[in-house]
Amino acid sequence: MTNIKIQNSKSKFEFYIKKFKIENSHFPRFNEECGVFGISGSEDAAPLTALGLHALQHRGQEGCGIVSYDGNSYHSERKFGLVGDNFTKKQSLKKLVGNIAIGHNRYSTTGGETIRNIQPFYADLYGGAIAIAHNGNLTNALLLRETMVREGAIFQTTSDTETIVQLVAKSKKRHIEDKIIDSLMQIQGGYALTIIANGTLIGARDPLGIRPLVIGKFEDAYILASETCALDIIGATFVREVENGEVVIIREGKIKTRRPFPNNNKRPCVFEYIYFSRPDSILNGKTAYEYRKNLGTYLAKESDINPDVVVPVPDSGVPAALGFSQETNIPFELGLIRNHYVGRTFIEPTQQIRSLGVKLKLNPNISSIKNKIVVLVDDSLVRGTTSFKIIKMLYDFGAKEVHMRIASPEIKFPDFYGVDTPTQEELLAANKSLDEMCEYIGAKSLKFLSIDNLYKALGHSKRNENNPQFTDHYFTGEYPIKPIDYLNDNKIKKLSSLSLASNH
Repeated sequence: MTNIKIQNSKSKFEFYIKKFKIENSHFPRFNEECGVFGISGSEDAAPLTALGLHALQHRGQEGCGIVSYDGNSYHSERKFGLVGDNFTKKQSLKKLVGNIAIGHNRYSTTGGETIRNIQPFYADLYGGAIAIAHNGNLTNALLLRETMVREGAIFQTTSDTETIVQLVAKSKKRHIEDKIIDSLMQIQGGYALTIIANGTLIGARDPLGIRPLVIGKFEDAYILASETCALDIIGATFVREVENGEVVIIREGKIKTRRPFPNNNKRPCVFEYIYFSRPDSILNGKTAYEYRKNLGTYLAKESDINPDVVVPVPDSGVPAALGFSQETNIPFELGLIRNHYVGRTFIEPTQQIRSLGVKLKLNPNISSIKNKIVVLVDDSLVRGTTSFKIIKMLYDFGAKEVHMRIASPEIKFPDFYGVDTPTQEELLAANKSLDEMCEYIGAKSLKFLSIDNLYKALGHSKRNENNPQFTDHYFTGEYPIKPIDYLNDNKIKKLSSLSLASNH
């Protein structure tokens, strides 16, 4: 491990950083990265892709797209909004013919909200066309982009995915598979890719396996998807995960594997286990739901209070609250009721309505909390603004005491590998002590899960300090891949040093 001093000098790529700024940093919690799906060998490739994307809707709601290939031509549809609003009718799918297709759900971690940034991207290149969908974030895309622009490249989007397309186009390799691998050797970050090139479905996962990608089988077709829940919805069988650093090539019903990178121990993003993945998706042999209940169990082992009820912050805190309740034998109650019909269309109401904030989504269940000592369980604490509003509501509806318990350690550092996180200045735990955080959110007490018990809950006896089993920089500040594009950006300007792996 090496320590890199963060300089406060102005970035030489300030223009590009501004264009790539995360647009939704005002959101009070982490936001999912994107979801990808690909299938080869089915005449219903596009409809099955739409179903797969529907199962992955939690990973991105801003836009969705599908590209299919019929053996001669590519067909593309990209839309703003949800899959169910765009790809459920016959007319929206009838032009997407072919037995190969890839799809993408977008949550913008780089680039703005414009139709040009919705994936999959398609481009005609020398040697054949290519379509690509990307989940993740490249940490050197701005540097690569700057270099290519100076050499005459023309970019049509502000997405880092286009950087990959440009690298493939510039590659001097002869065959398209080699061109793609050549481009992968130049990029850094966390990524999972699905690609159509010359009648071939290709999947690739970053060398550390930060972003997820799995392989499934449906009849004679092979599938690539971000999560196993996308296989379940179409009745496909889970085959295995794409290994870290693996490139899988699916052609004519067969899978070929290439491993262009040096061997690295896998380090998946720890927040896939804590929050991002759908509860019914399988991660390393268990459902995310099982891991999250276990986080609550270990959170309870550290508990020093005796409340009347355990109340989750829905929906993310429910599994951990169940684990907490079962470990302590304290009753589990739905003390907060979520309105599932408040969506992204509710954007610009009057200021009076907008000021209601969290009440649009959550309302206390007075029968479960009045005159009760409540332990409120959530999966994480980011800015604390939502927790403050929820706790105030519980008190307003008669709770006697509210104790906050968080089923993960304190989040002190931002992400650069495909997750929309606030700047370090906006992260509550990076700027306040435990007592100050507790006072800020208005709780009677506040505690976080220790990092030792986080690892135990996820199936490890302890954290390997020399080679951690997860990408856990949110809590530790240890970034396994140097965030080159951001070293001088305001996003991390408060960091005095970063621990960075030296293999990139």
